[in-house]
Amino acid sequence: MKETITNLKKVMEFGKKYKKAFYAQFFCCVVFVAVNIILPILGSKQLLYLTDNIYKELFYTSLLILAIAIFNAFVRVFLRRNTQIFFRGVARDIQVKLGNEILKIEVSDIDKNTTGKFVQRIGSDTNELSHIFTMGMGHITGLISNIGIFIAVFIINKIAFLYYLLVTLILTIIYLIKVRKFNQKDKEFRMQNDKTTGLSTELIRGVRDIKMLNARKSFMDEIERNINLLSLKMFDMRNTENDFDCLINIVQIVAEFGLVILLILLIKSNLLAISSAIIVFSYRTRLLTNLMEKVGDLLSELKSFNLSSNRVFSILENKEFKKESFGKKHIKNIKGNFEFSNVDFSYDNGKKVLDGMSFKIKENETVAFVGKSGAGKTTIFSLLCKLYNIEKGKIKIDGIDINELDEESIRGNITIISQSPYIFNMSIKDNLRLVKENVTDEEIKEACRLACLDDYIETLPDKYDTIVGESGVILSGGQRQRLAIARAFIQNTKIILFDEATSALDNETQSKIQKAIDNLKNDYTILIIAHRLSTIKGCDKIYLIEDGKVNGIGTHEELLKNNKPYKRLYESEITDEDKKI
Repeated sequence: MKETITNLKKVMEFGKKYKKAFYAQFFCCVVFVAVNIILPILGSKQLLYLTDNIYKELFYTSLLILAIAIFNAFVRVFLRRNTQIFFRGVARDIQVKLGNEILKIEVSDIDKNTTGKFVQRIGSDTNELSHIFTMGMGHITGLISNIGIFIAVFIINKIAFLYYLLVTLILTIIYLIKVRKFNQKDKEFRMQNDKTTGLSTELIRGVRDIKMLNARKSFMDEIERNINLLSLKMFDMRNTENDFDCLINIVQIVAEFGLVILLILLIKSNLLAISSAIIVFSYRTRLLTNLMEKVGDLLSELKSFNLSSNRVFSILENKEFKKESFGKKHIKNIKGNFEFSNVDFSYDNGKKVLDGMSFKIKENETVAFVGKSGAGKTTIFSLLCKLYNIEKGKIKIDGIDINELDEESIRGNITIISQSPYIFNMSIKDNLRLVKENVTDEEIKEACRLACLDDYIETLPDKYDTIVGESGVILSGGQRQRLAIARAFIQNTKIILFDEATSALDNETQSKIQKAIDNLKNDYTILIIAHRLSTIKGCDKIYLIEDGKVNGIGTHEELLKNNKPYKRLYESEITDEDKKI
């Protein structure tokens, strides 16, 4: 109970904006309680007036019942409208807040978890939190109504009251056992559902690679195995529910038969008038069914609410995942100087990726990092963007420790363009507006011209309003990279990082991207991770990275002359190119 109250308070913080709708819900619930108690009494009077031929009172009673029913119908519409206002508002606000907090989670923690886990929390779990104030409110209203009816029966006849109470307690105990067993099955089902959802997401996102790898059968075997397991969990959960529902139904049937016998005995013993017996009997569907159902449903709702609350607030309150931390210093206009000083870093496997890494880069320089795969090149870029935290040493931007800078100073001044940049399922124009909301059409066209993409866009039927599909599927690899470069022009950050941006492109496309990069030189600090050494000959400086350390610094010509590992890399590339020819 304490856990529920704590979670309710947390969710209600999001409901403060919609308190008028919540108060309207509460008013409607009070009306429903009154109606549920009064209508059966009026119905029994209606039946007595009919059997006693008292038509005038029958007419007025029927008119009163009609008026109450119409009023109740309007109240129900009013309730549903305000319920939706409250439900929609709270769910939306929690989802937005949760989305923001997920973006703050450290990349290392994101790497360890499936996409499905976060999708479930933003979707179904946030809706579950709001349900407690909609479905839950309905269950509570039903409970309060039944308590009122119990009081009415107690006033009419204490023996009938004790009978109802005994049967209701038996039914409620059965329901409590059902809820406990059902929720255990539900927890197992949710865990499997997270895993299956994650795999399904991977199926959609990786459909092209699955096809090209000819991995359809093995991937579908894994999905089928998890879907079957999910189905079994669901089957087990529903069977548990059905078995208990059958037992409850049998108890209800026997209890109703016992009630008839009891009322006959009370009437024969002159302990209960026929009119009162009709009223007591008319309450049976509520006291032998509703109270038990509402208790069980409410407990089930509260259990689901607490499970979802724990999953959502574990993110909102930093209990389950590590959140990124930044300093408070803000640099409005970064110059673009970088320094790594004895930096150590390793991923979760414990193997060092960077080992005492040290180097300096001056503003407006174009610098390349080369080396074999796994040498630590991409990790340098990730650490510059503070996607991961270093274990030892210091990283400085413009002479300031990166840990002292706020998020905007770092990520608002750095653009990274990868070999496979993520392009959103929006129009070309909207993809570019993501980095600058107030960007003009003229700025968009100029950025695309500098990125050597404008000619292609003009050939499209919808031009800049063309929807590019998920991950920019309608664009080629080179076009996606040039669109990412156009984003860099619009974002206008002082520092631009190219992570093997031309490694898998044909010569013509590579030439266009090289031209786009050349358009950036001298005005920006440009860092390039190069797969093809021929593309970085004109860089001001080249760093050779080996085993997480700098093993050579200089221009292309200097390294060819003085650095044997670099010379071997270059000669190996030439040999590979010759073989292709």
